Amino acid sequence: MAFYEHVFIARQDVSAAQVESMTADFSKIVEDNGGKVTKNEYWGLKNLQYRIKKNRKGHYVLLNLDAPHKAIAELERQARLHEDVIRYMTIRVDALEEGQSIVLRTKADKERRGPREGGRDFDGPRGPREDRGPREDRGGREGRGEKREQF
Repeated sequence: MAFYEHVFIARQDVSAAQVESMTADFSKIVEDNGGKVTKNEYWGLKNLQYRIKKNRKGHYVLLNLDAPHKAIAELERQARLHEDVIRYMTIRVDALEEGQSIVLRTKADKERRGPREGGRDFDGPRGPREDRGPREDRGGREGRGEKREQF
């Protein structure tokens, strides 16, 4: 059998409990066709990069599968027919990832670090904003406006 990663996005107006039941249904489809689900992760309700079928958000779910091709074909057919699934993608991989996926690891890292310090003012390699000097000395808009008036 081959290894696959299957990610699907459910509509934003379904509840988390409904997403879990969809995940259980998809897992049952894979198991009925001779495969097994080694891991499933609920990534949460996330913003979409662009609107898909009038949805701005979606519930993301990852399934790691060890299954034959016919199980994957049936899973994709059922996902295509399911009205709450916005998008899905199945990728064949050489080996399944152990532990948490990168999405959950980065989410945990962000929670551990806490909020950023300093707000929007960036203290970069040139130091704090106050030490940089006035805007006209740095080639700001004032300097460019005077050049335009000369022409």
